[in-house]
Amino acid sequence: MNTKIILCGACGKMGGNVLSLLDGDTQATAVCGVDLFPKEIGVPVYKSFADVKENADVIIDFSSAENLQERLEYAKANKLGIVLASTGFSPADLAMIDEYAKEIAIFKTANLSLGVNLMQALVKAAAEVLGESFDVEIIERHHNLKKDAPSGTALMLADSVNEAFDGKKKYLDGRTGICGAREKSEIGMHAVRGGTIVGEHEVMFAGEDEIITITHSARSKRVFAAGAIRAAKFLHGKAAGKYEMKDLLAEENK
Repeated sequence: MNTKIILCGACGKMGGNVLSLLDGDTQATAVCGVDLFPKEIGVPVYKSFADVKENADVIIDFSSAENLQERLEYAKANKLGIVLASTGFSPADLAMIDEYAKEIAIFKTANLSLGVNLMQALVKAAAEVLGESFDVEIIERHHNLKKDAPSGTALMLADSVNEAFDGKKKYLDGRTGICGAREKSEIGMHAVRGGTIVGEHEVMFAGEDEIITITHSARSKRVFAAGAIRAAKFLHGKAAGKYEMKDLLAEENK
């Protein structure tokens, strides 16, 4: 089955990585792109979804949280699945995604890397074993152009840890000044921005006289492009609903 893809954000770095990986792929094809700043990339590129002429099965969206409704509405009108590969969604955006998922298939995850999704399971397991006797701090590092902080992946990891505590932990974004002793109810979140760091995440469990850290480092954006293509193939033909990486992995490992 060949999955025909509309690539949103086609002329950006992630779009280029997706197109590179699709070259020679016998199971998926980019039929066109959508980008506010079109350029020659080997497939037709349009400024707006309203201009798209090609038939497709799935949208891969590597643009931004802006104009989200346009993409969701196009997917709904044309009965397409959509892979939301960007982060920085507001609570209103998330509510909108939930609403559209009643009518279309939506794949949404904070990180498309297989390694990060394994890390998500590991930090939850660690939190369940270590419990309240260990303090949890999360440090994420990204390039100097990243707009949102903390990263969507850091929040995803914090949520996984918090599942072990029935959601009772509160997230504290950095510390400054005389802020007093650390409270047991905190999960500390710290964002580093600099250079061309692709993405690094560290979850530290600090106990009495010992520290356990679980880390992931992405060395290339190609890992996210590869994950998006896998998600698009998975989403092709799926019923309406919200899907994430654990659903994809469960199907691949049947």
